[in-house]
Amino acid sequence: MTTQKKKTKKKVVVVLTRGDVLKLAAAAVGSIVAAPLLTTGPLSPFGQLKQGQLEDEESVGHGERTGQYHWGMVISLDLCIGCEYCTRACTATNDVLADEPWNIVVPEKTSGRQTFFFSRPCLHCQNAPCVEVCPVNATYHREDGLVVMDYERCIGCRYCQVACPYDARQFNWQARSEDDNSYVPAWGSPEVERRPRGVVEKCTFCIHRIDAGLEKGLMPGVDREATPACVNICPVGARTFGSLKDPDSTISQLIASNPTLRLRDELGTETSVYYIPPKEGI
Repeated sequence: MTTQKKKTKKKVVVVLTRGDVLKLAAAAVGSIVAAPLLTTGPLSPFGQLKQGQLEDEESVGHGERTGQYHWGMVISLDLCIGCEYCTRACTATNDVLADEPWNIVVPEKTSGRQTFFFSRPCLHCQNAPCVEVCPVNATYHREDGLVVMDYERCIGCRYCQVACPYDARQFNWQARSEDDNSYVPAWGSPEVERRPRGVVEKCTFCIHRIDAGLEKGLMPGVDREATPACVNICPVGARTFGSLKDPDSTISQLIASNPTLRLRDELGTETSVYYIPPKEGI
């Protein structure tokens, strides 16, 4: 009987200059060819993540959540009425293009053919494929578990957009110096600067509110000023925000007292968004 040698996981660091990216983009004709190249193969950091899962390697995640907080969200699909208030408030507050929203709401059906509404922000994965594939560290984890963007470092390669299993990222194709935001002022006013042309952007859990609120002694998920706009605007309380590290927080209590699921958990992405599934109708 032959003994199979245990494979050793090695970290592959890919360093590309802007010129390299432009050459790759020209050769690949966009992300059509880039997609399989980035998500499979021996040089793919995302491929390493998947291979590690196949080999049952223990994963601690990039976002080690070493800080005092680990911000997360619970979305009750049983409560959501599909009003899209969350989409509109997010679009106004973060000054997002209306036709490329960071938050989406779409109708779905249960196995019993009952209609419910599925809502998806960025899921802030702790094993985030977008962090793995970024060649310039423009996408990275904070110590509170949030996946954030450094727009000044982003070179627009869109690797993160291809690697995201949840389609939670948007590419900013155009300069937005003059277009009007159709959701302003009815659904809120912009609280952050518009991102420049040529970068990938996404939901941040209204990180600017979180950081400013903590500096003032406010608690995100409790004090409205420090809480994401999508949570505040929901008319039926379908979204709950808070620290997953605090067992006494409302979000932790919801998870403890309800059946929950996380999207595509089999990928090992360890998302920070939990869903309370819809109940089947009688």
